[in-house]
Amino acid sequence: MDRQAYVEHIIDHYQNPRNKGRMADASVHLGGGNPGCGDLITMYVKVGDDDRVEAVSFEGDGCTISQAGGSIVTELAKGLTLDEVKELGLTDINDEMGEDVVKSRVRCATLALGTLQAAVDQFKRDRERHEAGLPPIELKPFEV
Repeated sequence: MDRQAYVEHIIDHYQNPRNKGRMADASVHLGGGNPGCGDLITMYVKVGDDDRVEAVSFEGDGCTISQAGGSIVTELAKGLTLDEVKELGLTDINDEMGEDVVKSRVRCATLALGTLQAAVDQFKRDRERHEAGLPPIELKPFEV
């Protein structure tokens, strides 16, 4: 795609976000933010028995790129295993948003992915603690 096509793709995800909203039955949710520009995002993930992402959603507030990124990342992650989510990286974001856009706003473009990957880590830690008979560590997510 050319730069204009990437920009139109980003604007479409911003104006018509996919999977936006709080998920009541999430296996894990975690908030993240970009203090430099005030972007906030909370990622919600429902994990199936096979460690696959059954459902993923987000809510947030911030710039066009960070919020479009939330929508894009939910589409990328659905159906992946938790390990596959952890393997997603900057190349995948570049493929979706365009390298020119991403390199000028990399923190905004990767906020949702980083938060989703941190939520996966949290889910795995909580599961390990549960299996060891320990309570989960309570983290307060950013409220959006």
